[in-house]
Amino acid sequence: MNRIAGAFSSGKAFIPFVTGGDPDLETTERVLYALAGAGADAIEIGVPFSDPIAEGPVIEAASERALGAGCTVEKLFGLAARVRADIKAPLLFMTYYNPVFARGVSSFAARCAESGVDGLIVPDLPFEERDELLGPCVSEGVELISLIAPTSGDRIAGIAKSSGGFLYCVSSLGVTGERRELGNDARRMVERVRRVSDIPCAVGFGVSTPEQARAIAGFADGVIVGSAIVRIIAEHGRDCVGPVGRFAEEIKRAIS
Repeated sequence: MNRIAGAFSSGKAFIPFVTGGDPDLETTERVLYALAGAGADAIEIGVPFSDPIAEGPVIEAASERALGAGCTVEKLFGLAARVRADIKAPLLFMTYYNPVFARGVSSFAARCAESGVDGLIVPDLPFEERDELLGPCVSEGVELISLIAPTSGDRIAGIAKSSGGFLYCVSSLGVTGERRELGNDARRMVERVRRVSDIPCAVGFGVSTPEQARAIAGFADGVIVGSAIVRIIAEHGRDCVGPVGRFAEEIKRAIS
């Protein structure tokens, strides 16, 4: 069983997100260990980018801080390689396509495999245009995670039947960010997937409280929490490890 499949094999999966290099690489490394210790089933590491079109103000500001602190894709590969031996949960990179294209798709996929990165999430890469990256990922044993959104409509079935790892279900329209209320779009998307595929579905974008996470876990296979964690990091800076770990434990308990 590969690590991503294992993340969904023993109950609902908790997938926290952090922006790599915010506020610095050393803190990110300590946060990764704290998340693993809190029971994260997979960990999503955002590659900071200067034009993060899918991100709300919290994660956009985190990208700016990380880039200002000198974070690079290569440094994040090094970070993944350092923690891989001790963190058993799958590591996922969320990156925009530009850094992948600039390095070369084959080189990027190979570097993921070398560093112990299990999967890639590329939010600005349309499903219909993913083949150039999918081939190298398959060759290197790296899952290219597909996203579906409320606007995916009739494409959901085709994406579900042709995807691997898990489906990243975007809970609502718009950019990332904490939301007071989550609608029923995610539930409807998961129901449509279930009609054609048994691929695990993890819901993200807007999930920010234990109560919301529990509700999502009632119908989805996994819960992705990003902006709420990144906000804690922004508030506490280098002293964020304890608060992040405690919050992650609350989320994990809520969905267990």
